[in-house]
Amino acid sequence: MAVQEAAGAGTIAQAATRYSGTLIAVVLVLLMEFAAVAQGTNAFGVLISGLTLGSLYAVVALGYTMVYGIIELINFAHGDVFAFGAFASLWLMEKMDSQMADVNYQYSLGQHSLDVLGIQFHVPGMVLAIWTVMLAMVIAAVLCAILGVAVERIAYRPLRNAPRLAPLITAIGMSFIIENLLLQWRGGSSLSYPQIVPLTHPTLFGAAFSDVDILAMVVALVMMVLLDRFVNATKLGKAMRAVAQDREAALMMGINVDRIIAVTFIVGSALAGAGAVIYGMDLGSIGYNMGFTLGLYAFTAAVLGGIGNIRGAMLGGLLIGMVQQFVNTLDNGQGTAWSDPVVFAVLVLVLVFRPSGLLGAQIPEKV
Repeated sequence: MAVQEAAGAGTIAQAATRYSGTLIAVVLVLLMEFAAVAQGTNAFGVLISGLTLGSLYAVVALGYTMVYGIIELINFAHGDVFAFGAFASLWLMEKMDSQMADVNYQYSLGQHSLDVLGIQFHVPGMVLAIWTVMLAMVIAAVLCAILGVAVERIAYRPLRNAPRLAPLITAIGMSFIIENLLLQWRGGSSLSYPQIVPLTHPTLFGAAFSDVDILAMVVALVMMVLLDRFVNATKLGKAMRAVAQDREAALMMGINVDRIIAVTFIVGSALAGAGAVIYGMDLGSIGYNMGFTLGLYAFTAAVLGGIGNIRGAMLGGLLIGMVQQFVNTLDNGQGTAWSDPVVFAVLVLVLVFRPSGLLGAQIPEKV
């Protein structure tokens, strides 16, 4: 009876922690919205732009939180894997963009002639654009998954039983290697990323936004839901949770720990690759060093939401995107210089009162 009461109390405490973290995030967003109205800024516009940017952070944060949940180490090369996905998909996007350029992005209104290996196909422009984006996401996901496995095999697996500092240093080394390979591949200048999807700018509540903004939020939400279902409702996901909870016990139960860790890197890197396509389309340009800054924000989002918690990574990414966009609008755009300090100040304040993050659970250290 006492055991049941203790278990029930633990469940209630976990639920209270989860909902209180979400409540804190909602209150912060509402305060920013009221402040935006007070300074004469369109609050709905801040909300949309913040959620769009936060969705991109959240996609990358999912990879950080997955790897940490399994091996309790930060994959500092993950941001550069994301950048590699953008570069890997650029060739296809440029190729399709050159074939569509003759209709000046108005190809959604009719048929478009596509030349594939000398064979002419007549395809509705919007359908062609959607399939191009989907194919680019698949290509980027596959190539990033391969790169993620390489990072795991080179930087982590040989150091599985080494002091914790060693794999962190090798991960940073892999980050610099990938970054410099991208530099040698396409140069140091920013590259234009084609806008394959015909852009429209609908207006709602006085705020204008683009189709890509909506696409970024939808893609991020779908990725989080699918990943959450994969981890919680599949046999492989259960094995991942077992390894995350107790690696030695999982090994004794016959789980191939090395395989599970490799799958974790594959899934996290694939999500980053797919998200990189949306990122490139939304911002319109990519650079060889973009993975460092984006990775820093995504890692911050994962910690803010509760490192190791998938839903926490999503919540942390959305909140950081909101904070950054809100600060950017202060004083007619003069607040941009303060966005980084404010973002990390919010992180510090949250962690002071909730060391495990908004949705993270306080887990005692194993002895």
